[in-house]
Amino acid sequence: MASMQDPGPAGPQLPLSLRTAPDQRFDAYVAAPAGLLEQLQATAAGESEDWLYLVGAPGTGKTHLLLASCAAADAAGRRAAYLPLQAAAGRLRDALVALEGNALIALDGLEHIAGDRDDEVALFDAHNRLRAAGSTLLYAAVDAPDALAIDLPDLRSRLSQCTRLVLAPLDEADRRELLRQRAERRGLVIEDAALDWLLRRVGRDLGGLTSLLDRLDRASLAAKRRVTVPFLRALLAAD
Repeated sequence: MASMQDPGPAGPQLPLSLRTAPDQRFDAYVAAPAGLLEQLQATAAGESEDWLYLVGAPGTGKTHLLLASCAAADAAGRRAAYLPLQAAAGRLRDALVALEGNALIALDGLEHIAGDRDDEVALFDAHNRLRAAGSTLLYAAVDAPDALAIDLPDLRSRLSQCTRLVLAPLDEADRRELLRQRAERRGLVIEDAALDWLLRRVGRDLGGLTSLLDRLDRASLAAKRRVTVPFLRALLAAD
């Protein structure tokens, strides 16, 4: 996923055109359920008033889609902001107040503030203020609202009113296609055998996979070599 500088308590803000990698765009998302990208695009562009709630296990691309939505809003001339809630846990009220005024706000990782009374109240209050102000919220979490450890019933109720979009883990073929596409965008030539070797060893952490591709890109350029299995073995053995 995108690497962002730490902007302080308020969390990352736009312009995402300067901060979001090409990997975090709608056209770079692999195996999207029917209608999902169109719904996110419409919401990002202000053509839909739906507030969306993305549900999926780690590695299903929730952060990718939130960042893509912010980038699409930015391209449409709408101010947008992305906030990883894990980074704001325990001080969420200040972070959310700082984001007010954005047309689109993407909040990633609701599970990280679930059970914290102050953060839950802060999110409930912000949800109501932003709705009244005409802003749009996008949420993402590993579980549906009723399955999260949220103690505040009113917050759970508000979250349950959002349109829910469920993301499934990628199968092996889709993970291979994702890896191939991301390598291709970097101009990185990876042999098929090397792709298979990587997929057997990198697990399902797509963020780590992107970082590894960046490292492979630099290493292959420096060595002026294609990415082959022996090249991968030599490179990763250094770890």
